Amino acid sequence: MAKTILAVDDSSSLRQMVAFSLKAAGYQVVEAVDGQDGLEKAKLQNVDLVLTDQNMPKMDGLQLIKHLRELPSYAKTPILMLTTESSDEMKAKGRAAGANGWLVKPFDPQRLIEVVKKVIG
Repeated sequence: MAKTILAVDDSSSLRQMVAFSLKAAGYQVVEAVDGQDGLEKAKLQNVDLVLTDQNMPKMDGLQLIKHLRELPSYAKTPILMLTTESSDEMKAKGRAAGANGWLVKPFDPQRLIEVVKKVIG
């Protein structure tokens, strides 16, 4: 059965690129428009991996990660940040919130697939 990935980003074009790349590699993708939407969708359906942007309306990526980590079903789920933020300070905040990894936009679809395969197979 295909692994399911939750892609959370307020940019529809970026979500489409991520979803297209992941689906082409055989993954199922659930899309969310911001952190709040992502949290609601994560509660409705368990996913194997969460890919989230940082800067979004309603709830940013760090807040989303903190909320997900409070849920028993997401205590160990891999979470990757996919964002334009690349400062060491931001990465440290991401790790502290519970992110497992970091990809910087603009992303290379091939690199995204390589990282996802490393994390969830």
